[in-house]
Amino acid sequence: MKKLVIAFLLMILALSSQSQILITLLLGDKLNSDKLEFGLEGGLNWSQISSLETKKYQSNWNLGFYFNFEINKSWYLNTGVLVKSSLGIDGLSDNDLNKLNATIYFNNDGTRINGDYSQKMNCFLVPILAKYKFKNNIYLEMGPQFGLMYRSWIQFDSDLEGREAIIKEYNKENLNKIDAGAVIGAGYRLFRGTGWTVGVKYYYGFIDVYKNIGGSNNSSFFVKMNIPIGAGEKKKKE
Repeated sequence: MKKLVIAFLLMILALSSQSQILITLLLGDKLNSDKLEFGLEGGLNWSQISSLETKKYQSNWNLGFYFNFEINKSWYLNTGVLVKSSLGIDGLSDNDLNKLNATIYFNNDGTRINGDYSQKMNCFLVPILAKYKFKNNIYLEMGPQFGLMYRSWIQFDSDLEGREAIIKEYNKENLNKIDAGAVIGAGYRLFRGTGWTVGVKYYYGFIDVYKNIGGSNNSSFFVKMNIPIGAGEKKKKE
């Protein structure tokens, strides 16, 4: 987990510097104004799917962009797209695999191959959140979030004689492509309200993940960081 966090921080810093240069060259200051802030959003999330026997969280990283619309000095509307994001669950049991009509792998002699099974889903996530910011730069947010699943599979991970083996059994046709639910979160804006934002949020989906399994809802905890592009410098000058 430490390696994952360090790799993510290095990646977000590199992408931030490159994106600032690219967007400035292409669009200048058009994406940021007194009432609109644009930037990168990224972080880690831990997800589950209800109605399965396993309760083991799956950890993933996510990356996208956000728009922050100022309504007044306290209220904002936050939206955007997590372009690189994943949901799912780890540690599927035999009962879960049978429920999902997934393959259980055996050797030629009929013995069970040791390994771990997980459900993985690649999604676009679009939150539309009302945000209230206090004078101390702490904020609360809540609202709906919509998801579009574009790839999903049951993954089998095994160590075969010192070699890592990964088998993917795609099951997109068994899942609902559209997801929708509610988000609640909180965070803090650094550098006296002009810099990066760190926060946490929780998502719970209202639509079944699997077409034939009622109550199979997505849920996920997010730890996020928002990096404004250009807007922070404007506020500092003001």
